[in-house]
Amino acid sequence: MDNTVLIICLCAAATYLTRTGGHLLLSNFGTLHHRAEAALNAVPVAVLTALIAPAATTKGPAEAIAIAVTGLLSLRFSLIVSVSAGLASVVLLRMVGI
Repeated sequence: MDNTVLIICLCAAATYLTRTGGHLLLSNFGTLHHRAEAALNAVPVAVLTALIAPAATTKGPAEAIAIAVTGLLSLRFSLIVSVSAGLASVVLLRMVGI
């Protein structure tokens, strides 16, 4: 239990330091080149894809269907609605046995 709390605190500190450090580093440059800005804007999508793709291909059809549902809903609805619907769909599909 103590190790878990320590790991959570260290991860929180590392996340805080990298986020503030990145902000401080980029604020020294003023305006960024449009290509660098486009690359930085693509990072969240790339990280999300790296986290989602293995689950979609290796876990099973319930997860793949839930990811597809979430992706389709995210085109029209907010993040909280699409993620909640994806979570509900994976739970329901697992209960059904897909």
